[in-house]
Amino acid sequence: MPYATTDDGVKLYFEEVGAGTPIVFVHEFAADHRSWEAQMRHFGRRYRCITYSARGYPPSDVPEKTTSYSQSRATDDILAVLDHLEIERAHVVGLSMGGFATLHFGFRHPSRALSLVVAGVGYGAEKEQQARFKEEVGVVAKSLLEEGMAAFAGKYAYGPTRVQFENKDPRGFAEFKRALAEHSALGSANTQIGCQGERPSLYDLIAEMRAMTVPTLVLTGDEDWPCLAPALLMKREIPSAALAVMPNCGHTINLEDPDQFNRIVGDFIGQVDAGRWPKRDPRALSASITGMKG
Repeated sequence: MPYATTDDGVKLYFEEVGAGTPIVFVHEFAADHRSWEAQMRHFGRRYRCITYSARGYPPSDVPEKTTSYSQSRATDDILAVLDHLEIERAHVVGLSMGGFATLHFGFRHPSRALSLVVAGVGYGAEKEQQARFKEEVGVVAKSLLEEGMAAFAGKYAYGPTRVQFENKDPRGFAEFKRALAEHSALGSANTQIGCQGERPSLYDLIAEMRAMTVPTLVLTGDEDWPCLAPALLMKREIPSAALAVMPNCGHTINLEDPDQFNRIVGDFIGQVDAGRWPKRDPRALSASITGMKG
């Protein structure tokens, strides 16, 4: 099995398909490398596509200490995969936890990113929600360690921003839930505590957003309630960002509506590769509503 090894000795399992310009797919908390199958098949026809399982997600290593998990580690694990494959620059596509890592990759390693797709990002990001989110992180970790993965999956899969997936595609949702139940309870709990619970608020990263020029697509479902306001924040503050909203969609958008997701992401990457992705015209930023001044 192919693995990339990080600078702290963690082995990350990866898969790749296709040839051409590289795209790296970074999964969410409730998923693993398998969740990008529809994207690997679609984009693998024209691009070199890579997906991997994050630390804590077998067949990648599952470090036992929570100190091995953090937002910085999640971000630099993308770099470890690129370095192992000797890829200088890639398009990076991340969902939720993977979307946070993708955004931070743009902050920390902009010279290695051709573009960023920051999808489903916002859980716990709003300042007034941080305390509540951290409390729920503790509940999630406790449930994982005390009840085990199967029992946890039977509850977590039915969250308010995932029921949309079940309603649209019951078979796909059942497959998603089965895969979630196969994860490591320890790895998932450590990910919650070390990575999810300790990541900084997006609202504390405005200076980093304003300084970033990597072409960026912010993508969210319109029923992914915790991500709507943060999506507008990123659109407003990142000068190279566009915002796309998928109608009647929840959190798991790459699985819930893969055709629409692939079309939006493909159009974005195509514009970037053609050198046609713009930065915001400064004239679009004005205190005036109409641009007419008395």
